[in-house]
Amino acid sequence: MIRVLFFGPVAAQVNEHQMQLEFQVGLCLQDVVAQLQLRYPKAFELVCFTAVNAVQTHDMRLKLADHDEIAFMAKFSGG
Repeated sequence: MIRVLFFGPVAAQVNEHQMQLEFQVGLCLQDVVAQLQLRYPKAFELVCFTAVNAVQTHDMRLKLADHDEIAFMAKFSGG
């Protein structure tokens, strides 16, 4: 299984903070993004940061392994 985490306004659009997706051999990050974009298009308009196993990545061709964790986050600000 792949654990998917959503933070901030992305989680609000998905209406969940986490979900599990079935792992398949050959699965890459772009496959997961494409699948979730179809289900939650407004949420993915907000995504600015993607991390796999707590490491930020821009490589959508990154191959995933069973038990990986993907996080999707919007821009944030603090003060």
